[in-house]
Amino acid sequence: MPKFLLNLLFMCMTSMMWSQSSQQEKLEQRKVEIQREIRENEKMLKNVKSKEKSAMNVFLIQKNKIKLKETLINTTEKQTKLLANDMYINQMKINKLNKELLVLKEDYAKMIVKSYKSRSEQSRAMFILSAENFLQAYKRAQYLKQYTSFRKNQGEEIKTKSTQLVNYNDKLKLQKVAKQKLLVENKKEKETLVKEKQEQEKLVNSIKKDKNRIVSDIRKKQRESKTIDKQIDRLIREAIAEANRKAALEKAKARALASKSNASPKEVAAAVAKEPVSSSRIELTPEDKLIADNFKANRGSLPWPVEKGFISLGYGDQAHPIYNTLVIHNSGVEITTNEGANARAVFGGEVASIMVLSPVNKAVMIQHGDYFTIYQNLSSVSVNKGDKISIKQSLGRVRTNGDTGKTVIKFLLLQNTTYTNPQSWLSNK
Repeated sequence: MPKFLLNLLFMCMTSMMWSQSSQQEKLEQRKVEIQREIRENEKMLKNVKSKEKSAMNVFLIQKNKIKLKETLINTTEKQTKLLANDMYINQMKINKLNKELLVLKEDYAKMIVKSYKSRSEQSRAMFILSAENFLQAYKRAQYLKQYTSFRKNQGEEIKTKSTQLVNYNDKLKLQKVAKQKLLVENKKEKETLVKEKQEQEKLVNSIKKDKNRIVSDIRKKQRESKTIDKQIDRLIREAIAEANRKAALEKAKARALASKSNASPKEVAAAVAKEPVSSSRIELTPEDKLIADNFKANRGSLPWPVEKGFISLGYGDQAHPIYNTLVIHNSGVEITTNEGANARAVFGGEVASIMVLSPVNKAVMIQHGDYFTIYQNLSSVSVNKGDKISIKQSLGRVRTNGDTGKTVIKFLLLQNTTYTNPQSWLSNK
């Protein structure tokens, strides 16, 4: 293979190694995050099992833990593959260095022998003095000088490449150890995953024995959820109408001031109150539009409404995790979290409403231009209507159900009165 193509190939390999190293770091970070989430799930699982309140809750937490384990195994397998690629490239570099060193040492040995034969200062002087003219003598002197320098450089190159070879061999040894560690780790995780799936299967079978009660409970909760959704819909429409009246009043005041009208502020407000306003769509002011645009620009990167947790029930119509024929509707996402967790705002905005949905279920609605986020199933609320809220600000305590032991926040997201899937707006943590 031509030397140019060989060098190009190894430049590509070096670039690939840098890229793989970066991927390896990202995978390691992701693995640490997954392991942390698994530990959090184990704490929740231990807490729920100790209360022995709900087999269904144990099932959901266990299901999420299994999913995390599968992701962890997949991540470790990716790490192993990347490491194997790095090892292959390092081995090729070692082979290349060995070949280059062999050629260099052979050339250097020939050069030393040749230098030994012509080592006499007299023979060097004769080589210069036997020149036909001064220019030729000068060139011969320069040649001897360059020859000596080349021999010295070649010796340094052999030394450098020998050091590189030692370094690559050491690196390869460490990579072999790391690869073996990953393989052992993955094997262990797969074994625990098999056991956890077997436990999950037993749990499913025990739950299925109590099908009638569970189905009855689900249908009851669905009816309650529909009633609450109607309440929320009404309150959102009221908030939209209120925002539009406020905007209309500001416009009327500005017009009255510009036309130098004699109408008093009360008369202007009374006139605006008589005018019909939309309760389904907010008429955005320039400031509101800026807030809405900023909110929209952060789609996919909003923080979670709780610091820790996992989505135990997704958005929209979906089959029950055990009874596939039973369809569950959810207007938001339900996130199972730790007992005592606080709800937090996913974006800056203004508290549009504090809702009391039942004696034990409160909710906070925050307006972000023409977007609304709702934090439902709070036992206590720490903000008031009209408060300006900053991102991640605490809104209140998430309620722990005394019957099931579950601590779940229901998070909803709407644009005007249109529900949307909140999960697509939240970051992947």
